[in-house]
Amino acid sequence: MVALAITLAVPNVASALTLDETLRLAEQQAPALQAQAANTEAARQAAIPAGELPDPRLSLGIRNLPIEGDPAWSMDAEGMTMQTVGLMQDVPNRAKRRARTEAADAGIELALTQEQLSRLEVRRQAAEAWIAARSVDEKLDLFKALYDENRLFGRAVQARIAGGAGGAADSVLPKQEAALLAEQEDQLQRNRQVARAALRRWIGEAAEQSLTGQLPSWSDEAAYYQNHLQHHPSLTAYGPMARQAEARLQEAVADKRPDWAWGVEYGRREAYGDMVSFNVSFDLPVFASSRQSPRIAAQRARLSQVEAEREAALRMHNEALATDLAELERLQRTLTRLDSTLVPLAEEKVRLAMADYRGGRGSLTTVVEAREALLDTRLRRIDVARDRALANARLHFAFGAE
Repeated sequence: MVALAITLAVPNVASALTLDETLRLAEQQAPALQAQAANTEAARQAAIPAGELPDPRLSLGIRNLPIEGDPAWSMDAEGMTMQTVGLMQDVPNRAKRRARTEAADAGIELALTQEQLSRLEVRRQAAEAWIAARSVDEKLDLFKALYDENRLFGRAVQARIAGGAGGAADSVLPKQEAALLAEQEDQLQRNRQVARAALRRWIGEAAEQSLTGQLPSWSDEAAYYQNHLQHHPSLTAYGPMARQAEARLQEAVADKRPDWAWGVEYGRREAYGDMVSFNVSFDLPVFASSRQSPRIAAQRARLSQVEAEREAALRMHNEALATDLAELERLQRTLTRLDSTLVPLAEEKVRLAMADYRGGRGSLTTVVEAREALLDTRLRRIDVARDRALANARLHFAFGAE
């Protein structure tokens, strides 16, 4: 039963972890998304009373109680003395209540947009963590093949020495190469732990699973991202922000209209009949130049601030989009060049250097140098593929993801 509970608690323990599964787990577990969901719920709850009337007020008191002479402090000695209970209700004007409702509705929309923005950010960072960890694993997988090649290289050197065509010192070079490979592998193991720690931040213990799948490749077309730019949450958030600022401006304008209140009061007298009072009161906004007008000007300035900030954000995102597209294009060209030219040439150089060495026309040092250059090129190819996937992820989640 305990084993079954553990299996159910940690999904896909035995299976390899794909990027899609990583993104799903990140969305389930990210505290930032839970915080944004709570913020959205708070905005919804806050909108419920936004347009409602204030709570009524209950008043209790004593009217006309004598405090001098023989009837002092007596409730029944003076005919006007009465015990009162009253109910009062403030009624803000309709325009003010409508503006408060519109501001609250805009707040809900803003919270939903912020929640979507947080979701994209979580997915982007989880994707980047998976890409980095997957690239380290690819390098470690490469080293397994390199050790096999090193053993073959060592046997070829020993065979040449046994044939009398090489010096005894040549036998040291394959061992040195193996030791250097081990040092690089140690660094990669350290990098793997760091990468898995970054991945664990987003998906917990599932980060220790083996990773599977190719590095992701989303759209790299400039037109695609430019068309999506206007709909990105970081920009669309300015829509509800502007509507919220506009609603607060209208609320400030509505302050120039008088609010009113009504009240009813029941008075109980000991010596005479009971009494009932009714009253209606109105605010008198007679000092608008020093009260309402400055608040209106302040809200207009805040609305202008939102509009200017949106334009600044749009320009910033346009610059970032152009920069990221240029970087993605550069990395794609570099990756294509590595696959079509640099890696094949480095492999060919190793074959030719080894052929010269076996034929007695070249030195073993040249072979080792060619092998080192091939290793560097292979590792660089993995790094460039990783950087391209990371650049693609930044574009996708910043400008292309729905």
